[in-house]
Order: sequence, then C-alpha cells, then structure tokens
Amino acid sequence: MQRVRLSSQQAPVHKLGDSQLTLSPKFRLAVIKSSLLNPSADLDSTLKGEPLIPGLPDDVSLNCLLRLPVQSHAACKVVCKRWHLLLGSKERFFTRRKELGFKDPWLFVFAFHKCTGKIQWQVLDLTQFSWHPIPAMPCKDKVCPHGFRCVAIPHEGNLFVCGGMVSDVDCPLDLVLKYEMQKNRWTVMNQMITARSFFASGVINGMIYVAGGNSTDLFELDSAEVMDPIKGSWHSIASMGANMASYDAAVLNGKLLVTEGWLWPFYVSPRGQVYDPRTNNWESMAVGLREGWTGSSVVVYDHLFVVSEHERMKLKVYDSDTDSWEKLEGPPLPEQICKPFAVNAFDCRIYVVGRNLHVAVGNISRLSQKGTCTKKWRFCVQWQVVEAPESFSDLTPSSSQVLFA
Repeated sequence: MQRVRLSSQQAPVHKLGDSQLTLSPKFRLAVIKSSLLNPSADLDSTLKGEPLIPGLPDDVSLNCLLRLPVQSHAACKVVCKRWHLLLGSKERFFTRRKELGFKDPWLFVFAFHKCTGKIQWQVLDLTQFSWHPIPAMPCKDKVCPHGFRCVAIPHEGNLFVCGGMVSDVDCPLDLVLKYEMQKNRWTVMNQMITARSFFASGVINGMIYVAGGNSTDLFELDSAEVMDPIKGSWHSIASMGANMASYDAAVLNGKLLVTEGWLWPFYVSPRGQVYDPRTNNWESMAVGLREGWTGSSVVVYDHLFVVSEHERMKLKVYDSDTDSWEKLEGPPLPEQICKPFAVNAFDCRIYVVGRNLHVAVGNISRLSQKGTCTKKWRFCVQWQVVEAPESFSDLTPSSSQVLFA
C-alpha cells in the first residue's frame, strides 16, 4: 500500500532561456481555433508582445499552464496580465483545456460538515492529487445530504443533482441541478415529475433514470421517470411493481439495478429490482445478487463490484453465472478509510472516499482463470491512499462522481 501526501508549497516560476523548440502543427491549429472561439481573444491579442513564458513558444507555454492545479491559480494569475486572463476565469481555463483535448479524470465529492450539516462540493484532481472547491449549489440550507442522488455524464463534464429532502420538515424535493465543469456554474433544470428522496438513479445511453424513494407523505414510491439532459424534459416510465426506497443502484449491461439495502444480520430478505429500458419493464433481482449486495457498488470490466461494509470491508465481485459473490484477492480497504463511504470508478480504478475525505484508490487487475474451459476471470486489487488536508477533518462524504476536463 502506498500513500500520497499533499503539499501546500508552491513551486517557484523560473525564467526560462531561449528555446529551439518549433511550433507543432497540432498546437498551432488548436491555438488558432481557441482565438476564434474565445470571447476574450481580442483582449488577449493586445498582449501578444508579452510571452506567456519567456523563451517558449506560446502554444507550448499554454500546454504547460493548462496543467496547473486549480488551487494554485490565485497565486499564479498575478505573474502577468496574460496569466491573469488565462487563470483568472475558470470558464476560460476549462474552455482552453477542452480545445486542446485535455481529458483528465477529476473526482467530485459531495460532502457535509458533520456538526452543522452544511453541504459542499470538493474536487480532487486525480493527476495532481490536489483539492479545490466549486461554487455552492443553489438549494435550501437545511437539507439531508443523503437524500440527494447524484449522477454524471463524465466525458461531457456534466454533473446532475436530483431530489433531496428538507431536513427540518422531512419534505422531499423535486429539485434538479446541473453543474457544467467547463463553465464552472450550476443551472436549475426542469423539476422531476415526482418529489422524492433516498431513491435510485443512473445514466443509461445518456439518459438519466430515477426510481422509487420516499414521497412527500414519507411513504415509499413505486414510480420511475427519465430525463433527456439535452431537452431537459422528464417523462414517466413503467412503475417498479414494488414500493421501495433505495440504498444503492448501479447500471450494468444497459440495465438499472436497484437495491433497498439490508439489515445485518438479515432479519428480512432484502428486495431488489432490475429495469430494462429496451423493454420498459421491471423484474425482481436474482436472490444471490440482492442478498450479497452489502455495500456501495461500482461497475468495472463490465462486472459489478461492491465495497462491503462488513466482511472486513473487502472488495467483492458478482458472478452472474452462479448468482454468487466472490472476494477479490488482495488486502481489505485501508484502515484510514472509515465509513460512511462514497464510491465511484474510472477505467480499472475504483475510488473510495471515507470520512474526512481520505481517498483509497484501488487498482483492479483482471486475470484469466487457469484450468477452466470457459472464459472466466479472477480479479485482484491493490490500494493506495490519498490523504486529505486537515481542513477536511470534519467532512463526511455523501456521494462522489468522476468527470473529465
């Protein structure tokens, strides 16, 4: 297990000597395109006599500056006028990154202060391992953080927050908010048809699905609906066939899997439902799948993984052929990662955010089973811990999402 410690020290900016580098056609084209699209291009052109970095072509300098951690922008933008133009506006910074083809994963963590309950979003740059906040969501002050459901469309850089509950009156919300990473701002979207909290959510083929949850009279719902993020419109889909709130949900093989959770040890067998958007039908979840779903889930390698809150907090994977769960080879979740968890994944890595926003990064390896005639995989995991700043010591995670920028 490795640890990555964050440093608050900023590296000094050195003046560079003359460079023999030539302009690359790719960067030259990107810079021309950026100047045409960017609203501040005219202002930027008035400063062309002042190089971004002395001794370097501007396209190379721009490619360097666009890699600066967001937390260092406040200090770096005072270097010169052109740096201030680039780093003084998040919209301009992320627009330039998009134009030059940057696609780095960033982990967005929805957290709340454990004493005051005040909610906030913190972002971990998974390349630089540095944190920065984003603007506060435009919603009521007294809300239950766990009542919201958050989903993302990662490659478009969009994050959606739906529903929730006003904590002082136990009143579910029909709120829908959209955060656009490129613009660094929140937008209020069309409301859901039904106000709900503690419900299931997921993205299938770019469409946002919500199902079940608690209603305004605190009874559990069986209704479900879907939103087209481009049109911003909601419409109803088939009812679940069972009134249930959701503990966790996942999208696997184009289907929405919903579990209501469990009591440990089991006093009542947990329930689960599976929705197929191709047929607009719900069906009961397989017994082994729902009874072994004892934690927070992610999908990696087209398999469902769960960070179990029991069984020494081991990571396990579901085998649909046998309707059973298998523990992964490798160590359990690092001891620094304390419940409650917020879990997400990108590529072959799983990110588990624990209390105080310490993050465990699990690298999952897939190996073929020897001595079997069928194509069956075995999985193993290795963990590394990214320790959070001390200022996060009173924060508890509620959700996490990966976006690209």
